Amino acid sequence: MKDRFSNAVSGRSVSIIRLIGTLVALVLLVYLLSQQGWEEIIAAVRKIPFWVILLAQALIFVSRFSISGRWHVLLRSTGAPISARQSTRITFAGLFASNFLPTTIGGDVVRLAGALQMNIDAAVSTASLIVDRLVGMAGMVMVLLLSVPALLDKSIINGLNISSTHPGFPSTAAVAIARWWQKIWDRSLQFLHRLKEALSIWVSHPIGLLKSLGFTWVHMLCFFGSIWLLLWGLNDDVSFIVVGGLYSIVYFITLLPLSVNGYGIQEVAMMYMLSSIGEVSMRNGLTVALLFRTMVIVASIPGAFFLSDLLPGAKRNVNDTETGD
Repeated sequence: MKDRFSNAVSGRSVSIIRLIGTLVALVLLVYLLSQQGWEEIIAAVRKIPFWVILLAQALIFVSRFSISGRWHVLLRSTGAPISARQSTRITFAGLFASNFLPTTIGGDVVRLAGALQMNIDAAVSTASLIVDRLVGMAGMVMVLLLSVPALLDKSIINGLNISSTHPGFPSTAAVAIARWWQKIWDRSLQFLHRLKEALSIWVSHPIGLLKSLGFTWVHMLCFFGSIWLLLWGLNDDVSFIVVGGLYSIVYFITLLPLSVNGYGIQEVAMMYMLSSIGEVSMRNGLTVALLFRTMVIVASIPGAFFLSDLLPGAKRNVNDTETGD
């Protein structure tokens, strides 16, 4: 009883922190928008060729189907009775819930409810969602490691440019970079520990893991490609590997429980990374960040047509979890 009460209090504390973090991040985002000016942001959007926006949006849709495929192969590798169509419907419903119902029912809860309605074992369903997230994180870690040389080269060049007007910058940057890498190392160790625990079911199904990692790479390439296209449409020449590295950093920042679904945090972090390391203007960085968020939300809208079938099950699952049944 005491543990349950402590967990409830802890859960409420995290929710309050996320709510406060979301408000602070959104206030900061509105401030940045006011500084850049809505007129300039709209002018920047109009500067991007329409076919580029359509192609970037198409890539986002492909990434959503890749996310569905990643989870589907994990379930099917255990013999779960679920079709690709069913996995896609459940995944899109979860994506819609994550974007439009972030404070009530999370996307993973919706996916769990959908899997249980398909008569998939509860332990397998839960583990598949954990492994699905961990495989996604593993993909981002791989991209981050691959992009380190390019990012360091960019950081050194930018540091030399800034040091001409700020003599103390190199030492400050060195300290900041050291702290960042220490945090990344610590989180990597935690990630490996969680991965070892969650992968126990898939030890005898390595092919499913490899396939899910393949879908993750498709998803990531589509995400990076959409951002690269938007930057290209704004005449900003940022290499593809740098875009991938910068987004992977933003991805890990948004994993911190500081705001609901990363609202505000993602946009500010992406703008900062693109402008400070990618050498993109703040206006263009903010424009790309806002467009990217909008495209991701648009790509989740089809899930609204499937959510009504899963929402009752999701609510029951939340109630069962809270009561300990």
